[in-house]
Amino acid sequence: MPLPFLTADRAFDVQADDVALPFDDHDHDRWRRPYRPGPWRVGAAALLLLFASFVLIAGMIIAFAGALSGAAVCMVLGAAVIVAALRLLRIGTWVSRHGIRRVAFFSTTTVPWNRTTALRTVQQPVRWLGMPRTVQGQALMLEHRGGAQLALLTDHDGDFLSRLEAFDRAADSIEAWGAEYRTA
Repeated sequence: MPLPFLTADRAFDVQADDVALPFDDHDHDRWRRPYRPGPWRVGAAALLLLFASFVLIAGMIIAFAGALSGAAVCMVLGAAVIVAALRLLRIGTWVSRHGIRRVAFFSTTTVPWNRTTALRTVQQPVRWLGMPRTVQGQALMLEHRGGAQLALLTDHDGDFLSRLEAFDRAADSIEAWGAEYRTA
């Protein structure tokens, strides 16, 4: 079964010296992530799915033993863990012709391109793997009208930890989308 949210589109598979521009793709209406999920994010989701399989098997054993209320609790817990793993894989920055979308675990923020004023990479303290601890790193910041800023990517999150080249390519690609559609 193909899982399209796990892989970036082929339009974004570029060499280190190329930048994937938004006009290289023919379907601009679809929301897409211009980079692949990192190994930390995929590994955490895989562990969650492994845990969910154990919970579901336990629920099946409990159901065969005759305790249907316990089995129902296990099945609901297993389904919740699967949903959490899939949501973990959806986290990231998504772009389309309509704007830019920052997907977090519990929230999603969408900013249309015509409401953005700047999109740039800055050096600043960033959170390490989304935890409260901060380290010095790079972040791709989106500034939109009214002066509010939104951190789209950091080089220490689950997608780019110890993958600085991938962070640079993703930031360049998102900046290219912004340059193309902010002026349009």
